[in-house]
Amino acid sequence: MTISDTGFVFSSLYNMARFKLLIEYEGTKYNGWQVQKGQKSVQGAFFDACKVVFGEKAKFEFYGSGRTDSGVHALGQVAHLDVQTNLPVERIRMGLNDNLPSDINVLSVEKADAQFHARFDAVERSYVYIISKRRSAFGKQNIWWIKDRLNVARMIEASETFYGRHDFRSFTDRDAETDTTLVNISVMDIHETDNLIAIHIVGSHFLWKMVRRIVGTLVEVGRGNLKEADVALMLRSFSPIPAKLTAPPSGLYLEHVYYKGERVLRGPKIIPGILRLV
Repeated sequence: MTISDTGFVFSSLYNMARFKLLIEYEGTKYNGWQVQKGQKSVQGAFFDACKVVFGEKAKFEFYGSGRTDSGVHALGQVAHLDVQTNLPVERIRMGLNDNLPSDINVLSVEKADAQFHARFDAVERSYVYIISKRRSAFGKQNIWWIKDRLNVARMIEASETFYGRHDFRSFTDRDAETDTTLVNISVMDIHETDNLIAIHIVGSHFLWKMVRRIVGTLVEVGRGNLKEADVALMLRSFSPIPAKLTAPPSGLYLEHVYYKGERVLRGPKIIPGILRLV
């Protein structure tokens, strides 16, 4: 078994079975999803668990739908696993969970078509960012508490600027793995409860730190420091401002990865239930 710089595990074994995994994790303790030398990652935890479940000498491939930043959480990350095994899917799920840290959980395992690819077959990704409107004894690592009173109506108006296909170079850092900064946004919803503001974004894909910078920019609109016209200008030409407004990773969740034929879910129900304590 050899691991590439991207964390992909290559093997020469044929006749491997392919499995689709649905995964949730609390990302606070991890330097993101992807394996990085000398860093703790979610993908790395799966490599370790696979060696126990399938054997130290087993050859496998494990590939996620995409990277999440350091400290970002997932409610519905998708990965595919190629391995030669006779274990039934439920035994694989249980075996992985028995050997994963408590802040990573495999929700389901199912047999997948040999051509299925967790990343390249995904058509849209859904993220939710949770802002708390009050100080809370719970969930400090899972929310962003903002003391200022935010004008949510203005945030909603400004959020409409992001709809459609735009160049988001103002909302990301240079990344050698990114060929283009053009992204299509199909959903940009903001929901408010007594204690929470949830920003729901669905797009074709997302650039490094992009969602957090969109959220940080909208928060400044809510504070009254930016206007809708300022946001539009950031999309028309490069601006260094969003980088200075990057929201903390604590409130960000990869909510769902959509594949062909799936209907995108919208509405307050996408707010993570565990955060209703806040």
